[in-house]
Amino acid sequence: MKIVGVGAGPNLLTTEAASAIKSARIIFGSRRAIELAGDYIKCEVHEIEDYTLNSLPQDAVVLSTGDPMLSGLGKFAKTGDVVIPGISSLQLACSRIRLDVEGVAVITAHSRNVEAVKSRLIKELENGKNVFLLPDASFGVDEIAAMLKQRGISRRIWVFEKLAYPDERISEGTTERPPVAKTGLYCIMIEGEP
Repeated sequence: MKIVGVGAGPNLLTTEAASAIKSARIIFGSRRAIELAGDYIKCEVHEIEDYTLNSLPQDAVVLSTGDPMLSGLGKFAKTGDVVIPGISSLQLACSRIRLDVEGVAVITAHSRNVEAVKSRLIKELENGKNVFLLPDASFGVDEIAAMLKQRGISRRIWVFEKLAYPDERISEGTTERPPVAKTGLYCIMIEGEP
């Protein structure tokens, strides 16, 4: 099986990813991943329903939005599977605000224990790291800002919405005046040291 990153938005497929998609016999992916790879698909396509990938044929190509190893389907890869990276929202966010990836801690809140996410977020900020966070419906920019404010932590916060799409939007705020996320397709960067 090949798990192929299609990028965080349009026009972000690598040459390796495009080649794997063009030569696929059968493709599985989310609706959004299929749309992002649409120009390269030449075979049978199925919208994915079982994210564990257990029931898929071994010769399948599975599309993963962003990069498969950043809160993506790469975590389901088994021995012998091939994972082809994609351009991630982390890479795009760092490039948009000219921030070196080396000083960034990555946290995903998607379907995670919120208390564990909060604890890790505070720890990384205390260690001076910038924090890139993929939010969850129950733990987004408003909850993060409120938590930090309650602890007396003042930081800049960026919200990156629909990265690489024509209506991409980046907004900057602070713990006291957090940026507003207007869509559900967003990620967050929190400044490590003021």
